[in-house]
Amino acid sequence: MSPLKLKKGSSKHSAYDLRSGYGDTQERHTIAVVVDNEAGVLARVIGLFSGRGYNIESLTVAEIDHTGHMSRITIVTTGTPQVIEQIKAQLDRIVPVHEVHDLTVEGRPVERELALLKVTGTGDKRVEALRLADIFRANVVDSTLTSFVFEITGTSEKIDAFAELMQPLGLEETARTGVAALSRGSRRQD
Repeated sequence: MSPLKLKKGSSKHSAYDLRSGYGDTQERHTIAVVVDNEAGVLARVIGLFSGRGYNIESLTVAEIDHTGHMSRITIVTTGTPQVIEQIKAQLDRIVPVHEVHDLTVEGRPVERELALLKVTGTGDKRVEALRLADIFRANVVDSTLTSFVFEITGTSEKIDAFAELMQPLGLEETARTGVAALSRGSRRQD
């Protein structure tokens, strides 16, 4: 008797359809996690990502409720839809986690990032750096005879574009905060 020669997932009508209902495309998601503000919580959340090989593109943490000792962790990560669902489910199981919100699924979130960029140069390069900073609405927060430190706020894409334009003008150092994000509109169902 010859073995059956079925291709894996060859037909959606096959009894042997093993194809995933999720796509294989990588998606970027912004996830907000509300946690108890106590020692070790951030390590547990980050450990979940590193232990399973998930990547974190951006991470910000701040206390949001001083009296209730609650903090908000905003994580930007990429993965297939199945991996993103797995991340959210596993985050929800961690004991000090109170809420997990996938801001990308809830609608396009408002995302902002702050960056400081040190640009060194003289002459025309200095003038061009100031002109570009004006276009991008970046503020000069420190100035010497040979350098500027610019402060810029906006989307990650805006900051990337500004940094790319500053590269040939003498971009020396960059510090970025990571993405802070909120969902649009109200979550309350009145």
